[in-house]
Amino acid sequence: QKIFGKKWFSCNIISNSIGQGEVQTTLVQLANVMATIANKGWYYTPHLIDSIEGGDDYNLLDSFSIKHHTASNIPDSVFDAVQDGMQGVMESLILAIPDHPWTRATKDAAAVRIAMTVAQAGQHDGRLVRIIGESGLDSDVPKLDEAEERGRINPDLSLGADGTSVTPLKANEGLASPGVKLHGAGFMVTPAEAAHLGLGKREGLEQYIRPYRNGRDLLQNSRGKLVIDLLGLDEKEVRTRFPEVYQHVLDKVYTKTWNKNANGGKGAWEGRELNRRASYKKYWWIFGEPRKDLRPALDGLSRYIATVETARHRVFQFVESLFIPDNKIIVICAEDAFVLGLLCSRIHQEWTFANCGLIGMANFDAGHVYVKSQIFDPFPFPDATPEQRALIADLAEELDATRKLALAEIPGLTMTGLYNWRERLRIAATGGEALSPQEADQARQARAGIVDRLHSQIDAAVADAYGWPADLAPADIVSRLVALNAERAAEEKAGHIRWLRPEYQIPRFGAKKADTPHPIHQTPPQPEQ
Repeated sequence: QKIFGKKWFSCNIISNSIGQGEVQTTLVQLANVMATIANKGWYYTPHLIDSIEGGDDYNLLDSFSIKHHTASNIPDSVFDAVQDGMQGVMESLILAIPDHPWTRATKDAAAVRIAMTVAQAGQHDGRLVRIIGESGLDSDVPKLDEAEERGRINPDLSLGADGTSVTPLKANEGLASPGVKLHGAGFMVTPAEAAHLGLGKREGLEQYIRPYRNGRDLLQNSRGKLVIDLLGLDEKEVRTRFPEVYQHVLDKVYTKTWNKNANGGKGAWEGRELNRRASYKKYWWIFGEPRKDLRPALDGLSRYIATVETARHRVFQFVESLFIPDNKIIVICAEDAFVLGLLCSRIHQEWTFANCGLIGMANFDAGHVYVKSQIFDPFPFPDATPEQRALIADLAEELDATRKLALAEIPGLTMTGLYNWRERLRIAATGGEALSPQEADQARQARAGIVDRLHSQIDAAVADAYGWPADLAPADIVSRLVALNAERAAEEKAGHIRWLRPEYQIPRFGAKKADTPHPIHQTPPQPEQ
């Protein structure tokens, strides 16, 4: 108030956290200054986009790939001294609160959350404070429940093994991807609409109108939607081979139309012809993000593994390749049930919890985000024997079939509901709230006990494949996986890559002919004909 001559409100604090108010700089600018110091005067212009799928037709990114240099008269010795000083100050975090609510949570306010840290030079343990419960955020007296741990705090504000040190493994390269992003609701049709567009009458149209699945379809109830997927066809081909489809997509996707429900009920004009991204307008009959890299990975597979990007229960399941996955589904391009078993295991779940994104406060009740680059790409699969692989695969097949049979036989049961029952059974088994007779009967009908038993057997089999005790604490599991990731990264640097799908990956991602699949991943030799 003394400096600026005006009253200070909470909104001033929020403005300062964004920057270019009283602070006169933004966090992006500060980050670029730090990068310039780290690179001894060299920097790139800050940008948010790394690449454009399908190619940068208009060279939009060229100016952001140019290295700039500043302060050329500053010798490296000065940069070295500044770097040493900055590193020394940040050697230890002595306090970290990773996920704290910031603003009063009224219905019109953004749900802003912040991290707070205190650093000190030297090697010190710190206090990690997590918010495990919160209420009254829309009032002036919010209540926060905290849990505190002590230890070495990592750069990602976690304790234990430093998950930020892991690297993506070539062994997993090219196998995980989000599904397609439509950028046009008109691509989705009902079976009746598809029939009207020529499905069943126009030859070959069944290749381009296919069943569609999003997160709700997998975890709740399927909507039975189909989607028009015209990737691989040019505009003339669509118009001449499938004129009804062409007209539908032209009307429902490309043409400017008024959507009265858009923009919070205020309405807005929509349509690809209004889109400012040139490729979306030019190739208007194709999905905004058709995932061209995903398509070859799915070729030849009868099924793939899918998990919903944001969910409370981390469920992996097989999906027939006929189904086109939505952008909010993470696709693992493997039909081997051994891979499904590994992903369903407790070891992979603890790895997921250590590296995922959280929704809201630091627990998993509100859901967590499966970030494939942080979870699947660096995950080191075990060097399992053929017998161990067969056992894990068999259990995973049974788990997948058991869940799907329960959902098919019990009206109203969803995958989320099944895993809610499993959670209730586990809570009751450890001394928590018991199920009523009616609830226990519902859990039995849902096969929740069988599903839990299969998960336990998968957990034991996967632990055996790693050669680890089955009862490791979560922190120990993560620590061992971090160490194993480092071992595998070193192996890969030396040229030994344990490809998950060598027949697909080596021709596309193998750096040299010396790359050979690990013996346990090779296809057994076939007898001569």
